[in-house]
Amino acid sequence: MSENIKNLIENGDISLGVEFGSTRIKAVLTTKGANIIAQSDFEWENMVVDGIFSYRLEDVWLGLQHCYAKIAAQIKAEYGVEITKINAMGFSAMMHGYLAFDREGKLLVPFRTWRNTITEKAAEILSKEFSFNIPQRWTAAHLYQVLLNKEQHIQDIDFVTTLAGYVHWQLTGNKVVGIGEASGIFPIDETTLDYNAAMAEKFDELTAKEGFGKKLCEVFPKVMSAGEKAGVLTKSGALLIDPSGRLQPGTDICPPEGDAGTGMVATNSILPKTGNISAGTSIFAMLVLEKSLKNYYKEIDMVTTPVGHPVAMVHCNTCTSDINEYVRVFHSFAKHFKPDCEIGEIYGYLYKEAVKGDYDCGGLCSINYFAGEPVAGVENGIPMFLRNPQGSFTLANFMRSHIYAAFACVKIGLDMLLGDEDVPVEKLLGHGGLFKVEGVAQQMMASALDTPVQVTASAGEGGAWGMGILAEYMKEKGTMSLAEYLENIIFAGVSSTVCMPNPQETSGFEIFLKNYKKALQAEKAAAELLK
Repeated sequence: MSENIKNLIENGDISLGVEFGSTRIKAVLTTKGANIIAQSDFEWENMVVDGIFSYRLEDVWLGLQHCYAKIAAQIKAEYGVEITKINAMGFSAMMHGYLAFDREGKLLVPFRTWRNTITEKAAEILSKEFSFNIPQRWTAAHLYQVLLNKEQHIQDIDFVTTLAGYVHWQLTGNKVVGIGEASGIFPIDETTLDYNAAMAEKFDELTAKEGFGKKLCEVFPKVMSAGEKAGVLTKSGALLIDPSGRLQPGTDICPPEGDAGTGMVATNSILPKTGNISAGTSIFAMLVLEKSLKNYYKEIDMVTTPVGHPVAMVHCNTCTSDINEYVRVFHSFAKHFKPDCEIGEIYGYLYKEAVKGDYDCGGLCSINYFAGEPVAGVENGIPMFLRNPQGSFTLANFMRSHIYAAFACVKIGLDMLLGDEDVPVEKLLGHGGLFKVEGVAQQMMASALDTPVQVTASAGEGGAWGMGILAEYMKEKGTMSLAEYLENIIFAGVSSTVCMPNPQETSGFEIFLKNYKKALQAEKAAAELLK
């Protein structure tokens, strides 16, 4: 087996998938069938620049080079060969946001990420004009808000893209994005598999009134679908990945996708009646629709699968960030008694302790917002923990309240889809860091949403693996659809666990959620006073 993999590496019969997540850049190297032979990550954090969440573009390349170097070192150590050729690549990133460049490719303002809630006026106007929800984090809302603000860099804008689109552009020279990523830039027409032409015309009229001289099709990246070849790795692009020069140019690269699309692929949930929940720094639930919704909701995004099927998405800005902060505090405390204690041990202990908690958290309530949460009607976020003095303040209840809080906001949005719109869903597939401690958050989520939640053995790999699958599928598109490829090649024989709702836990969560909704008034007041 080892000799076979060595031959595949030497022949370049391998694929690379990379995802630029909110707290980690992750990379996987796979052989045919998306079998992982090496993986790595790089931790990074957003910064606040003039009140705006951002990342330095220098860190994009530093992180990518770090991940690739670690993978190359793993391959060298295990198989005794250098990576020089790669058959296919794909690059994903957190969706939405605003990266604007001039004609020479110079970044005009610091990267504005999805986490910012600074485009309320633009989002409101566009949503009304289109009769279609345009969330604040969408790229179109950012661009229109820039025009409304009369920002100085307007006259120099030549190209506006997302983080995934930027990385792909630098590596291939092509200004394109996958259709799933594009659906977080501007609304998509599911029949033409392109930006909605009627809405684009309205957008051009609105931007022209603000003195903008370019049309949407001139500044936004071209839309492509899964399986298409979106470019090849250039010589300069190869050096951006591997400054040593060992990696050769010429690799085929698939359309860059957002973390929503890679999440659907990584969980095999791209067909109608399926859905997935990505639970990491942010949390979003995506339900693939049989038909369009009867109404539009400001709490629900309409996006697409990587092949263009309509998807209803409930997106919340914060999921595990507050849990991670508390775990770090507990880890710091534990190291005084056990210096070699690993943080993973703390996660495992605290999550398993949460299972012992009361189903209603004993009167404890956590609100985990690090930023505004439009789904909950909260403009600014501040993490908050509340407890009833007569409640049961135990470690188990404390941790259960924080795990509940991680998906309470998304539950508010899903109630509209599963209730008001009666969207059919047979099961939800979970992936992301919240599920790494087996069975804990998965069971609580199944009860909270009153829907079976399935987690596969590969779910923890998340978007980087999903992107690697899309890269590999580019070589197979002519033989089968993406759905067939996932079902028959990637997930055939993959083990998984399914948690069913526990009626008592469901009732307990409803009590918690009732208290949580009441506490949102305190959250709004605290965020306003302490911002």
